[in-house]
Amino acid sequence: MPETDLSLLIDAARGAAEIALRYWKTDLRVETKDGGSPVTEADYAVDDYLRDLLIRARPGYGWLSEEKEDDGARLGHDTVFIVDPIDGTRAYMDGEPTWAHSLAVAHRGRPVAAVVYLPARDKLYTAVAGQGVWLNSVPIGAGNRSDPDGATVLAPRASLDAQWWARTPPMLQRHFRPSLAYRFCLVAEARFDAMLTIKDAWEWDIAAGALIAEEAGALVTDRNNAPLVLNSEPAKSAGIFTAAPNLHAALLSRYL
Repeated sequence: MPETDLSLLIDAARGAAEIALRYWKTDLRVETKDGGSPVTEADYAVDDYLRDLLIRARPGYGWLSEEKEDDGARLGHDTVFIVDPIDGTRAYMDGEPTWAHSLAVAHRGRPVAAVVYLPARDKLYTAVAGQGVWLNSVPIGAGNRSDPDGATVLAPRASLDAQWWARTPPMLQRHFRPSLAYRFCLVAEARFDAMLTIKDAWEWDIAAGALIAEEAGALVTDRNNAPLVLNSEPAKSAGIFTAAPNLHAALLSRYL
């Protein structure tokens, strides 16, 4: 049941935070993965903890995480955990507080329970499909802006390059946060109007945040206006557009 899965995810996120905070602001061992992104001993420790706890509790679920090699076994499961042990590793390495544990359960391609926890900021976002979303146990909701000009958007700088837009790019006020999962959450609590990325996004970065944004009233699709389908074979989405429905439509109408 999604409700009991949510309780499990919350407990797991809090346990992960205890581990991550012990390593935070210490002299970390760091490796460089294929593609150039860093991974620390803390990422591995949190990943090991989460996999052991969650799969022991739900042995019939599949597993997809950033720090474990994907052997494809998850594709044989209707229900899977999709996890980013530390989302925002570079910020974590730099001693900054904007990093998160991103944990989701997806069933037949859709997220049904989600937690995004920023322990250094004391922010716990939780959602169950069809039941709403909460920040530290208080219900939250996204905004309802429709005009893209002047809208605040969380996006990488490259996503607003003119090459991606069919006409003049909208006059968006661009902001950035290092955790992709947290960007969804900031839209969910109406602190920003939208978040987007043009480049492909890994499922572990988006699964939990997508449900949180959707349960807050935002629309979440890929850059082609297709709904997200999780536990896909490539484990990637063709970009992300997230905003209130009218703003979402206005942004996509200007996208190339």
